[in-house]
Amino acid sequence: MNAQHAWQVAAFVILPYVALTVFVVGHVWRYRFDRFGWTSRSSQLYERRLLLIGAPLFHYGTLLAILGHATGLLVPKSWTTALGVPESAYSAFSKVAGTTAAVLVVIGLAVLTVRRARSDRVRAATSRIDWLAIGLLWAMIGLGVGVTVGYNVLGPGYDYRETVSLWMRGIFTLSPSVSDISAAPWIFQVHATMAWLFLALFPFTRFVHFWSAPVWYLTRPFVLYRRRRGEVVLSPGESRGWRTFGRSSAGPRL
Repeated sequence: MNAQHAWQVAAFVILPYVALTVFVVGHVWRYRFDRFGWTSRSSQLYERRLLLIGAPLFHYGTLLAILGHATGLLVPKSWTTALGVPESAYSAFSKVAGTTAAVLVVIGLAVLTVRRARSDRVRAATSRIDWLAIGLLWAMIGLGVGVTVGYNVLGPGYDYRETVSLWMRGIFTLSPSVSDISAAPWIFQVHATMAWLFLALFPFTRFVHFWSAPVWYLTRPFVLYRRRRGEVVLSPGESRGWRTFGRSSAGPRL
């Protein structure tokens, strides 16, 4: 085994399984021993204006990018062909969706990074691992923009579903092919490597709040507010604020 092949095995076979193991075990450890730290550590109290601009752009762009990667890497080309989707239509759609996601993510992350760097209070609440995660994000996203926009939209184009996708699916079937990923242009290879490194770091960052998205808000009952009619008689020392529902104004205080 020569040095180049050894490097490829380390980057495209060993690293993915190490990253997946750390990803799973890290989440279990974090949830068991750092449950109170399982939070986004929101800094909205320190600065709100830029957060309200950057956060939605970054989050929606990230979700779009994740859906695009899942479709392109995990769905075989034969499946879309069997569904009657022409390759030209799939390519055009992926370029438009990928470029849209790239624009949203870059603008959103740029706003959030400037906010974190310029605001003294936000910067003071930023840990070293936060900065490391941001740096890895920028490297991964920058390479992703190069792949989507620079290579496939403005450049010669490359059908990654013939090589990178085969290697990715091989990881989950325990048969990753180094020859498939090594046949792709270097920018695809480095982008994939950065993604595995970020995946390994993920459980130890504030990004774990991704798994705590309040989707239950979609099915929870509505909160009802009723107007008070007439003069309310208060007990001595009682406030006009929140009261226990169903307790009379003259009832015992708890």
